[in-house]
Amino acid sequence: MEQHLKILSTNNLSIGYQSKNYTNSIAENLNLNLGEGQLVALVGANGIGKSTLLRTLTGIQKPLAGTIMLNDKDIFSYEPLALAQNLSLVLTEKLPPSNLTVFELIALGRQPYTNWLGQLSSEDILQINRAIELTHIEHLVDKRHHEISDGQLQIVLIARALAQDTALIILDEPTTHLDLQHKVAVFKLLKKLSQETAKCILFSTHDIDLAIQLSDEMIVMTEANVHQNQPCTLISQGVFDTIFNDDSLFFDKEKGKFAFKTL
Repeated sequence: MEQHLKILSTNNLSIGYQSKNYTNSIAENLNLNLGEGQLVALVGANGIGKSTLLRTLTGIQKPLAGTIMLNDKDIFSYEPLALAQNLSLVLTEKLPPSNLTVFELIALGRQPYTNWLGQLSSEDILQINRAIELTHIEHLVDKRHHEISDGQLQIVLIARALAQDTALIILDEPTTHLDLQHKVAVFKLLKKLSQETAKCILFSTHDIDLAIQLSDEMIVMTEANVHQNQPCTLISQGVFDTIFNDDSLFFDKEKGKFAFKTL
């Protein structure tokens, strides 16, 4: 695999949930590496633990064992403000009601840097305008965020993460409620941004076929293992055959996508 400057790495990471009397381990001994300028897709069947992995990688949830290093520092040793200057998160949750304009929504990405009055400096404005330019949403900046489509809003939230100017951007299911045209637009935008900004972008998705076409690397969660590699290598290793427990579905290596078995 091509070498990239390491932004996040895990060492023998085990994820899951722990109570007083019970430990529910979801995946164990994960050694993952995320490098700058990479677009990395996280895929797997429903309920396999993708969200748990993302929550753990972002420091929201403690691991059962192992370590997570973000920019050569244990992620759990960061103060919240410092963490927000190194890692940005884009969730699929509905935004709370407000009259914020698109510009104001993107400007929220600068909160980890603004002074105690919350005033935007010239550097803040520069980063906001750069994010708007990179995502080509100049025509939306004066609209209220509830006046734009779901697809446009998803790109605005990506712009907010860009304005936050972190080395790593993590997105949880960014294309869930979008039609195919908007899914492809978001995927292509993420690909372009990882190349143009040298940021590492990790996103979870159900759109495995699209992820195979556009990702630099993929993290595939299966019942038995968690694999990380380039899509072509994962295909040749037969990893995609092990994602779903469904005899009617198979992975077509020639076409690089899933297909149904004909009766």
